[in-house]
This record gives sequence, structure tokens and C-alpha cells, in this order.
Amino acid sequence: MNRRLFIAATLAVPTVAALRGLRASAQPAKAPMRTRWNVVESEGYDAIAFLGALSGRDLYRRYYAAEADAFAARLPAAIRADIPKLTDESDASPFGLLWPKLANALSGAGVTTLASIIALLGDLEARVGPSYKRDPNGSDAEWRWLTQQGPRLRSIFAAMRDAGFGAFRRETIGADFDARTAEVARSLAGYDVVHWQEKLTGRTFDPVINVVLLAFSKPHGVKMQGQTFLQAVDYDTATTVRIAAHEMLHPPLPMDGVVARAALAVLARDPLIPRIVADHDPQWGYTTLDGMLNEDMAQALDQLISEALGVARNPADRWRKADDGIHVLAGAIYGMLLQDRWIESGGSIEAWLAEAVRAGRFDPPRLHAVAAAVLERPVGALWPVG
Repeated sequence: MNRRLFIAATLAVPTVAALRGLRASAQPAKAPMRTRWNVVESEGYDAIAFLGALSGRDLYRRYYAAEADAFAARLPAAIRADIPKLTDESDASPFGLLWPKLANALSGAGVTTLASIIALLGDLEARVGPSYKRDPNGSDAEWRWLTQQGPRLRSIFAAMRDAGFGAFRRETIGADFDARTAEVARSLAGYDVVHWQEKLTGRTFDPVINVVLLAFSKPHGVKMQGQTFLQAVDYDTATTVRIAAHEMLHPPLPMDGVVARAALAVLARDPLIPRIVADHDPQWGYTTLDGMLNEDMAQALDQLISEALGVARNPADRWRKADDGIHVLAGAIYGMLLQDRWIESGGSIEAWLAEAVRAGRFDPPRLHAVAAAVLERPVGALWPVG
């Protein structure tokens, strides 16, 4: 480790043991239950998610290779060839990861069945445009790409319909799917995610969280517009709570606001964080600096919420294993929030970020030192993970 940075680390942050002590000191608050869970399933979202398996990518085939091979044989050769091609084109465009972004883009217009997706793609401007343009996570560049590719996407889903995707899905999920939906709803009843989200962000959330259980969504847990997210039907309760704690936070603050822009200006000068954004495997997403800040602010906050609710993973293990270890910024923000005992005080996360940037806590030596303490990695070897 560079001696100058080692000295900065010892001056700027507590030891790893001290940070663990701060985590252990956080006790769940006693408050009236705020969260109401609504658990459902959806043929339409499963059809969108199945594009991942049909793309041929190992990220999805490790879970759904047999299902993808069986269904792909029913599709016309031209459609089979176009799905991986469109997936690659989406990755290289502002749109990003195809099926998660497509699900989110259509979600405000009412995704229920495969037929509903085909109808929406047939009239994107009128039926999807109004909700999409109200979504703070959307962009003009993404919308242009989606409208350009709408006819191709509609052809793909029409081919899936003609190949009997609805019946194929019902055969795959079996008769236990409805029972599992009810079981998940019961298991979530005691977890007050919304209380902690409101306390740690300073925002007000709708008390209803909609959980959509899918057969083909691994490895993603994906936020839709509003307070809805998608996840695999067989995830355990702790995983569902962690996904809910995370996904509802997007965006954790206005990403086009003065505070976010000030943080991004500092991070743009960091020798490490922009390199992670540029050089990591794009299959994980987060290919822009503002996208990484959005994600890692949410991850830092959801780690605190998960700890308060008793479902957390060890942060060093979590951020070493997730997405090839790219979430160094999440570890740093989490460590700063621990230092400030944010789980106890709470407040406006936007105001917190403004003060942290103003005080120089996002300057590279200080930010890297905090990250190193949380992630249990040397300051000079934060990424890539060896």
C-alpha cells in the first residue's frame, strides 16, 4: 500500500473493528407498521424476462438453459437470430440491459399478459410515452432507441405468442405458483421496509410495495415505475426484503439536481471510480458515472436497512461477490453513513450528500480509505478484486 494513502486511511476512518461496532450499535426503531405488501405474478413480465434466456448469454443460461432451448425450437429462425443481436445492440446503446430496461419502460402503461406487451409496442408514443416521460429514470436517448426498435420487439413477442409462450410458462411454473405467491405475502408481513426508507432518505413513500414473482427473471431483481419490483419466485424472504429495500430507493435523490451534479463533478476527477465505470463488464449495467452513483447510493442505504431488519449480508462479502466487485463507491458511502450513525439519526440523504461533498469526504484519498475499511481490501487494490 502507498504509505501516503495508508496514513490518510488511518486518519480519515475508523478501523474495520470500529465500523463493525457502529453496525452492531444500530437497533431497529419501534414505530407503527408502514409497509403493506402486495404479491402477484405476471405472464407479461415473464415474457419480457425470458428474452434474457433466449439471448444465449451465460448470465441467464446458467439458470434457464433447458427452458430456453426447449422454447427457442418453437420460434422462427429469424426471430431466434434477432434476439441475441438486439440484446447486443441494446447493450451498446443508451438503453442498456435489454429485458430489465424494457420491462421498466413499459411498466407505467400496464403490463399484464403477453398480449398487453404486443399492444403497447404497437402504439408506443400514445400508450407508453406519457408514463415513460414522467419517469425520473428515463431519458430522451433511451426513448428514441426504444421507439426505433419497437417494431422488432413487437415481432419478437408476436412470435413468442404464436409459439405458445403462455401455455409453455404455465407448464413450467406448475400448479404451486399461486400457493407460493400467498406464502411469500405471509412471510413479508412483519418487515417494515418503508419505515426505514423514509427515515434514511427524508422522503415520503407510498406504503404499498408491489412484488411481482416471475419464473424467468434470475439473476436480476428489477424496479419498475412506482413501487413495484420483479424477482424470482423461489427467492427466500430475506432476499425479497433486501431487493425491496434497494429497488424502491431508485433514484435516491434527483440525479439531475445540484447536489448530484456536485458529487458527480468530484467523482469524475477520481482516478478509480470512472475507471471502474468504463472498464467493468457491461453485462452488469452501470456504464455511466451517474448510473453508478444512483446505484451505489441505493446500495449503501439498503445495506443499512437490511441490517436494521435483520436480513443483511456481511458488507465486505456482499460487495466482493456482487458484479465482479465494482461497487467500491457503495462501500465508501456506506462507511461514511456508519461514521455518521445515519441509522440512528436519519434525515435528508440529499442534504447529507451535499455536506459530505462540501466537506471533502468524496475526495479520492478519503473516499478510498473509507471504502478500504468497509470492503477489507488494500487502498491500492480496491478494484479489480484479486
